[in-house]
Amino acid sequence: QVQLVESGGGLVQAGGSLRLSCAASETYIWPMGWYRQAPGKQRELVAAISSGGSTNYADSVKGRFTISRDNAKNTVYLQMNSLKPEDTAVYYCNQFRAGINFWGKGTLVTVSS
Repeated sequence: QVQLVESGGGLVQAGGSLRLSCAASETYIWPMGWYRQAPGKQRELVAAISSGGSTNYADSVKGRFTISRDNAKNTVYLQMNSLKPEDTAVYYCNQFRAGINFWGKGTLVTVSS
């Protein structure tokens, strides 16, 4: 069974930084991504990394967030800098494995103004 476990969320002031981690199996084989869902809004893609290492980001986080992968640790990271109150959301790790989306349970990020 595929399990994705996120960590690293918390409360931070605007302008601060957090690093999210996602532990999963075979992160180096399958595309991985970070999504977020704010209250009353739909889940949206924040950042993704392909098996080849190419990345893409939502326009709202470009230049502030960085997705990376440590193959030896089977872990994907999301470094979030210059955080804004509008970044407040539950952040979910995603693995797109053999045509199926797998999700973690999410980690809450709250940015205070």
